[in-house]
Amino acid sequence: MTLPRISVVICAYTEKRWDQTLAAVESVRQQSRESLEIILVVDHNRALRDRFASALPDVILLENAAAQGLSGARNTGIAIARGDVIAFLDDDAIAEPDWLKFLADCYEDPAVAGVGGLTMPLWETKRPPWFPEEFDWVVGCTYRGMPRSRTPVRNILGGNASYRREVFSLVGGFCTTMGRSSGKRPMGCEETELCIRIRQRRPDMVVLFENRAMISHWVPAARCRLSYFTSRCYAEGLSKAVVAASVGAQDALSSERRHASRTLPTGIARGLAAAINGDPWGVARAGAIVIGLAAAMAGYGVGSLPRRAPRNIAVQSA
Repeated sequence: MTLPRISVVICAYTEKRWDQTLAAVESVRQQSRESLEIILVVDHNRALRDRFASALPDVILLENAAAQGLSGARNTGIAIARGDVIAFLDDDAIAEPDWLKFLADCYEDPAVAGVGGLTMPLWETKRPPWFPEEFDWVVGCTYRGMPRSRTPVRNILGGNASYRREVFSLVGGFCTTMGRSSGKRPMGCEETELCIRIRQRRPDMVVLFENRAMISHWVPAARCRLSYFTSRCYAEGLSKAVVAASVGAQDALSSERRHASRTLPTGIARGLAAAINGDPWGVARAGAIVIGLAAAMAGYGVGSLPRRAPRNIAVQSA
């Protein structure tokens, strides 16, 4: 079977990530399996677009033609992509040389609708000793409790993800009322909602996690603070409530229930055991798990108050 052609979409929005975005593009250029094209979508920032136009003449450069935010930017890239598969890489991430190879290998199975990979944190300083691995999703990374090898999953992480192009014709694009935007709250879950829609529409298809498709994701010092940790957990709860309104609470919370009932209690016990064995930060990690879970539950409760269901945005081909 011929392996698919892959378009890579990177979405950028701020000059503060200039160096990281250039590194992300270069990491795609250096792949052992060449991409069909690299598409860089700039989110409502004309000055940044003009700067990229000068620095990256070999990259397809677009302005977000949809609502401001990550979902709209991704939908803009999807509309113009020519690949059989569309892969997404965060603008502050670096893909390992075999990233596309391992993603492409998974699509030999026609039942595979999407594939995501392993995302490792690249700390600007160092990992905070109080930061529990069970909450690495807070900084956009693979977390303790996720699979360790290739396996079907409910959803994949958005910064290291790929989908067959026809999936978007079938279920529509990313929901523009979800995900990161210019707002102050660090919202998310747009990729979760999309993956659930795929499975609801096509239960015969699967979404895979492939641990060998690895990237490193930049984690700035500002995201190593307890204040960010707590606000991100609260925002995740808000986001999950929006997902539940869109696709139903049973599917929206299936993975979260398992994580909260199995992985997190084990993490608390692990932290306390570490403290008993001489690691004073073990108590802090156990406490952070409790704080993070409480914040997420509070966000979900507030987000579940009566609201209008989100609208899914169809992708219009160029």
